[in-house]
Amino acid sequence: MSLEPKITPTHLEDEKLGADHIEVAHQLDPESGADRTKKGANNQLDDAARLLAEAGGHVEYTYEDSRRILRKIDLFVCLPMCLTYFIQQLDKSSVSYSAVFGLQKETGLVGTQYSWLSSIVYVAQLVCQPLSSYALIVFPVKYWVMFNMVSWSIVTACTCLGKNFTGLLICRLFLGIFEATILPSFVLITQMWWLRREQSYRTIAYQIANSFAAIFGPLLSYGIGKATEKSNAIKPYQGIFLFMGCFSLALVPLVWFLLPNSPTSAKFLRHGNDRLIAIDRLKENNTGTKSSKFKWNQVWETYKDPKTYMWAAMWLCAAIPSGGIGAFGGLITKGFGFDTFTTILMQIPTGAIGITCLLLSIFITNRIKLRWPVLAVLCLFPIAGATALTQVNHKHTGGLMGSYYVAYVFSAIQPLLISWCNLNAAGTTKRVVTTATMFGALTIGNVIGPQVYLAREAPLYHTGLYVDIACWCILFILICSMGAYLKVLNKRQEARRVALGMPANLKDISIMGHAEAEAYRAELEEAMRASGYNRDLLNEKAFEDMTDFENPSFMYVL
Repeated sequence: MSLEPKITPTHLEDEKLGADHIEVAHQLDPESGADRTKKGANNQLDDAARLLAEAGGHVEYTYEDSRRILRKIDLFVCLPMCLTYFIQQLDKSSVSYSAVFGLQKETGLVGTQYSWLSSIVYVAQLVCQPLSSYALIVFPVKYWVMFNMVSWSIVTACTCLGKNFTGLLICRLFLGIFEATILPSFVLITQMWWLRREQSYRTIAYQIANSFAAIFGPLLSYGIGKATEKSNAIKPYQGIFLFMGCFSLALVPLVWFLLPNSPTSAKFLRHGNDRLIAIDRLKENNTGTKSSKFKWNQVWETYKDPKTYMWAAMWLCAAIPSGGIGAFGGLITKGFGFDTFTTILMQIPTGAIGITCLLLSIFITNRIKLRWPVLAVLCLFPIAGATALTQVNHKHTGGLMGSYYVAYVFSAIQPLLISWCNLNAAGTTKRVVTTATMFGALTIGNVIGPQVYLAREAPLYHTGLYVDIACWCILFILICSMGAYLKVLNKRQEARRVALGMPANLKDISIMGHAEAEAYRAELEEAMRASGYNRDLLNEKAFEDMTDFENPSFMYVL
């Protein structure tokens, strides 16, 4: 590994002042004596940079201090995220559980009307993405999330009043409007609070909460169905909607108490230097925390970036099968010959499959420090399982259920894809717009997914399964292509750093474990000390809200 700078530190500073996309330097105007700004990438520092500057630009702390702060962040940030995601999935899936209890018959749904009860949620989310993206930048994220959580909880409870297609469709439309912001919000929150090596585990944590919803949702629905099946006052499908909505509302006070707005204002970081430690530890990400200014130059860069379209295509290919099987999974398994209550219970293993696959995948990912090979292998399982579903004789219930469970490994793909995408963009506006674009592709996929499951093909749904197989095959190719492209981008970033006099062959500390990171820092600092290079210059732009294109210290995660 070559760590020696190619030119002197003094020369480096001269080079950096003239480099495109990099510098925001304060200088004295020789005539007026006033401070003037040389504008490069930005004209506003990150909120976090301001607080660090007020504290002298640096804070001393130990590894134990960092671990203590991390535990606080996990309690006050990750836990409410998990609770919110768990509740959101229960509310969104309530229509699938209700379908097993005769929703179509009780409300007179015909043709593709049931499919549209799933698709309309994602149509609403797609339309609301621009508003959600803007709100995430200009509003405190906690208040935006809580407003939407309260709103969708009320809508879910009110869905029990829907007794025909029109009433149900209106309720599902508003559910989509209020749920539109949750995934983009949580992506931004994750990037604001954790190091890149920590982000994968936290993203997987709230995605595992999704899988727990797949376990508890059927159990709750089973209990509600049993309690209401002989009731004249309320039908099982109405009881499911009413209970899910009220349960969601009951958790609002707890989420409100725990969830903070950002590291710069969190109340649980009021003691000593806790807030400064929480901010300073994020320097190695080179992605910033959150700027409160919407920057159009970062919007344009997002849509000039080929990665944006590759991510969008991947999310689309992951979402079409997810939307289809998510809406029709219960009906598919009911078609294997099970009664209503057995069908509900047969959905429980899907949650366990999701949790197991996520934990195993993220463990392997962090051991090999590569994401694309793990995702590529995961794609092979649903391809095999869905192919088997189209070929196994429909009288062989055991073979059909086994194939269905193998195909359900697909539930681990989307969370890992979200985590991978999160790590490869920088700049507040670019991160939010990138996520919004990805989420737009996700919603389009979830709109299309249920529509390819044709009512006339029940219970086989071969057209839907063939479309899903094609999507997973395309996704496999895209994942391998993205891995190769990110490797090329890292080579370009290294060339930029060398041209600026920075060390060559740097490793990404933000994805290393603590022991490995400490050993590499010591090695790096020793080499830099010998050459007179200041180690702090490597991350000096970490809080200037620069994009990955603008910041030569940014490293892409393969």
